Amino acid sequence: MLGPLGLDATAETVYRALLDRPHAPLTEQRSHAALTEDQFEAALKELARLALVRPASGSDDGRLHAVSPRLGLEMLLARQRAELAARQQQLEESQAAIAELLCGLPAVHPASGEPLVVHLDGVDHVRDYLARIHEDVTEEILTFATGGAENEEDMLASGPLAERLLSRGVRIRAVYLDSIHNHRPTVCHVTRLASLGVEVRTAPSLSTRMIIADRRLALIALDDQDSSLGALVVTGPGLIAALESLFESVWDRAEPLGGPEKPGDGPLTRQQHETLRLLARGYTDEAIAKRLGVSPRTARRIATGLLGHLDARSRFQAGVHAAQLGYLRPGSR
Repeated sequence: MLGPLGLDATAETVYRALLDRPHAPLTEQRSHAALTEDQFEAALKELARLALVRPASGSDDGRLHAVSPRLGLEMLLARQRAELAARQQQLEESQAAIAELLCGLPAVHPASGEPLVVHLDGVDHVRDYLARIHEDVTEEILTFATGGAENEEDMLASGPLAERLLSRGVRIRAVYLDSIHNHRPTVCHVTRLASLGVEVRTAPSLSTRMIIADRRLALIALDDQDSSLGALVVTGPGLIAALESLFESVWDRAEPLGGPEKPGDGPLTRQQHETLRLLARGYTDEAIAKRLGVSPRTARRIATGLLGHLDARSRFQAGVHAAQLGYLRPGSR
């Protein structure tokens, strides 16, 4: 029954026996479980590894204390949740990295006359290509709007553009960062876009600025912090499918546009929860700031606050405590 938590049948039998007969000597426990000495010792080692048994306090006869299932099994479940969350994030980051990994490869069909990935060098070339995308799109645009607060020039331009696209029947879905709630002009702008018909959601973090048009091409920023590096244009069907999968995964876990105090798991806000997850994966303050769309100083302040909240002296210890409390879970919002 407890196999999904990492206990084999023998270890589970011994654990249940220790819970049912907490004061019985180990020899009696082994005999009652009908196990050989080697089987019994192996099960005890496995239970100790999983922190489900420990030496009984004040005992000098080798008796063991079986940790309460409410605590012990919840800790195992928290560990599995943390591992699943890490694997989920790794999958999403792998999808986002596909275009970069294949950037230097030749087109699969070179005779078609157009490579699968093209580098647009500099801001002007990117803007020209964006204009072309907006003229050619007929069905849908998917967008990751990283960077947090929008500048005035971009806000003035994007409103009329969204109106033109929507009037042509183009569906627009955009994911912004939760941190936009710290910048009232951006919140007002995005709220107006939503009133026009743009479908808007917010997420605590985003991997990179990205636009996907009509499920046939994508524009991916090489570096959100340095626009001079340009962007990649991706047109390969396999790459587009992977990027769409990334978008839909983030979209499903994002929240409709709302107030800044969206709760996360337990007493943490979504931004705090995401910061905790990134800390557990070893992200620096600068990298966390970039993902959240905040300043490095703000990222450090959030991280420091989390250490205090979790009663942790280090970031590693914070990750352990967070897993035990169930904060690190796959698909959490």
